[in-house]
Parts: sequence; C-alpha cells; structure tokens
Amino acid sequence: MAHQRTHLVLENYIGGKFVPCSRHIDSYDPSSGDVYCRVPDSGKQEVDAAVSAAKAAFPGWSAKSPLQRSQILHKLADLIEAHLEEFAQAESKDQGKTITAARSMEIPRAVYNFRFFASTILHNTTECSEMDHMSCTHFTTRTPVGVAGLISPWNLPLYLLTWKIAPAIATGNTVVAKPSEMTSVTAWMMCKLLDEAGIPPGVVNIIFGSGPKAGEAIVSHPDVPLISFTGSTLTAQRIREKSAPYCKKLSLELGGKNPALIFDDADLDECIQTTVRSSFTNQGEVCLCTSRIFVQRNIYNEFLEKFVEGARKWKVGIPSDPTANMGALISREHLEKVKSYINLAVSEGAKILCGEGIDSLDIPDKNKMGYFLLPTVITEIKDSSRCMQEEIFGPVTCVVPFDTEEEVIQRANDVKYGLAATVWSRDVGRIHRVAKKLHTGMVWTNCWLIRDLNLPFGGMKASGVGREGARDSFEFFTEVKTITIKH
Repeated sequence: MAHQRTHLVLENYIGGKFVPCSRHIDSYDPSSGDVYCRVPDSGKQEVDAAVSAAKAAFPGWSAKSPLQRSQILHKLADLIEAHLEEFAQAESKDQGKTITAARSMEIPRAVYNFRFFASTILHNTTECSEMDHMSCTHFTTRTPVGVAGLISPWNLPLYLLTWKIAPAIATGNTVVAKPSEMTSVTAWMMCKLLDEAGIPPGVVNIIFGSGPKAGEAIVSHPDVPLISFTGSTLTAQRIREKSAPYCKKLSLELGGKNPALIFDDADLDECIQTTVRSSFTNQGEVCLCTSRIFVQRNIYNEFLEKFVEGARKWKVGIPSDPTANMGALISREHLEKVKSYINLAVSEGAKILCGEGIDSLDIPDKNKMGYFLLPTVITEIKDSSRCMQEEIFGPVTCVVPFDTEEEVIQRANDVKYGLAATVWSRDVGRIHRVAKKLHTGMVWTNCWLIRDLNLPFGGMKASGVGREGARDSFEFFTEVKTITIKH
C-alpha cells in the first residue's frame, strides 16, 4: 500500500476560535517544490464573520487603558519568544529563507514589535493651546479608529504581520488580518497563543486566503475604515480603487528599486561586504534590497572584481543548512519571473558575471525541484532597461559606472520608485548633499538596514503612501479630535 502524505491544514481564527473552511489553497515547500500545507481559501463570508467579531470586541478592547493593553502585548511577546525555535523552523520551511535568518533576525524582530509598541503606547502626548483673550483652552485627544484591515506579504511573514498588528491593537483597535496565502503558518501558530496572552476574543482575527478573494473582501468592507498594506505597487492601485468609495485611511508600503551610490573615496572592503549583503539578503526578497549599484568609474573595475568574488562566496543552500547565506525563492512562478529578467538582460546585450547561467548550483538531489537561484550580477546594461527600472525582487543586481555626483543623483532618481538608497563616501559634505537630493524615503550612508523604529519608515513616489514607526503608526491607527473648553 502506497504511503499517503498528510498535509498541515490551517483554519481561520475568528472571534477567538479556529474555524474550518471548506475550500483550500495548496501551499508549497520552496526548498522541494512539494505541497506541504493547505490554507483556507476564504472569501466574503469568512471576512464578514471576522469583521462582525472585531466590531463586537471593539468597545471592550478600546476601553482598556494603555497600560492594560501594554501588559497583554508584553505577555504575547513572551509567549512567542518561549516558542522561538518552533516559529523559526516553521518560518524557514514555509518561506524558503535560511533557518539562521529566521532564528536570529525575523522571529526575534516579531517579538520586539510587540514589546516596542507595548512601550511606546505608554509615552504618547497630545497638544494643548491656551487662548486667554477668549477664555478658551484647546486640546487634542486620540481615539482608536475601529476595525483595522491588515494585509501583509510573503517575504517577511511574521515580522511584517506583527509590525501591523502590534500598533493596531496597542492603540485600541481590533483587527482583521490576512497574511499571504503562500506563508501563513506562523500567523496560524501565533493565533494559538492569543488567548493565553489575554487577548479577548474578536480583538485579533486572522483570515487566510488569496488577495483577489479574501484581501479584496477586507478592503471593500464598509465596516473596515482603515487598511494597512505591504506588498506590490500594482496591488496597491487596486486597493485604492476598491477603498475609494468609503474614504478609508490607507497606509501602503510598496516596492523599491533601491540604488547604491559608491564614490571613489568609499571604504571598499566594508562597502563590498555590506553591498553583497544588501543585494542578496533573504534571496533578494526584501523591498529594501539593493538592485542598482552605481560605482564611480575610476574604482569600477576594482569594485566589480571584488563584488563578484563576494557574491560567489554567498552560499545558496537548503533552508535548514546553518551555513547557508541564502535559501529558496518563494514559488516556481516567482523563480521564473526573476529568471525572465536575467534572460531579458542577456537579450539586450548585457553581461552576466556570476550566478544564473554562469555558475552551478550545489543542491541535494531531494531538493532539485526547489526554487533556488544563485546570486546574479549584471553589467553593461542601460538605465532604460526594465532590469534597471522594475522591481525584480530576487537575488539579482545590476552594476554600472558613473562619473560625477550630479550625474549619479539624476540617474538614481530616474525610476518610478523611491523607497531607500545607500551612499558610500568618506566626504561628510558630499553625504549630506547627496542624501538631501535623493528621492527616497530613507537613505543609509556607509551602512545598510540599521533601523530606529521610532523614526518613519516608508517611501516616496510609487513606493508607498504614509509612514510606519512609533509616532507615525500611533497617528495612523488613531483619529485626532480637537476639543475647546470655554471657561
């Protein structure tokens, strides 16, 4: 008798209970290409139930003091941390990322998201103004909005889901959240801890399913006045269209085509090490990854030689390999999309210096059907190429030379995106000049991805609307009211 493989079957979490769904979507293990999980294929009916539960829970939850909510968030953080290894193993298997990344960065950051907003909610202040000649005092209050619709992506699943849930419930809202249907397992695992943490039924509802069905039902629901979304610019356009009739508050954290500007006085050793990491971390599946590298011409050849050498040392392996720097891409479709950009570059006359089509993958036989791709470096490519204009979202970066400061600023800005940039130079004056002129929401100089969560996160142009961070998230998830007292 043939052995029949059993799959993990997830359930929606509505009103404090796990609720089975009659329809499911297959979820694949990126490292093998095998189905290993079945995710609810939720739609309007499930979303309606979740919104009803969230509405019912809102009066009681919003009435709790910030201190009471803070204590509950701390408890949830403690519970996730107590199960950190289980969450890390699940995240690595579900998303394809290395176990090292999941264990050392992503799950700890999810824990910290709850602790961070559990703390910041206790230290917000409001405004007050005196008008003595009118015998009036004006002051502001902040109140939660209501039911928050939260939609998070597949690249940093629990990390980015908790980055939305934590401030939403800390400020007194209830939520209906939808993680990506491709990476739902850690969200489902977190639901098992909510009751023990003291979160009342209906405060956090998790609906699993696709964007066109479950996501659209959340976005277009008349009783969800606020939407926080992280994902593609194309999906964000659809969200704006569907939410427009309801005048919803929107926070949209979208894609990037992030440049690195490397001047001839840069510390090349540190720059190359960091830029390899910024290009290929998490298989290049991070909105902040560097995908366009501009190098001043007189150091271009030296940089290129050392950068390619560093990229070749960036080990691709199965996610469970603790020595791997990079795991598998999220899906076969995404792998083919990333490869199509490399093929496009070749057809346009560009050169591939390492990676796809040049070097060989060393993957165990049982993982040959997995979605692996080597770090790939492209040169001799025009700025007008789609490879230089569109977000590839994979381990592919383009390296091109430049001559002057003014030229590279113009070229760096010549894309529709404006999320982040990095600048490498020892000249402090130049760093200030260039950083001010770049059309991006964030600029790192002589470093990458060093974050202070108190400060705004977000992009310009097609990279998003709004900002996230301590103060920005507090303001987004609350409504301000001005009160005037005549005395």
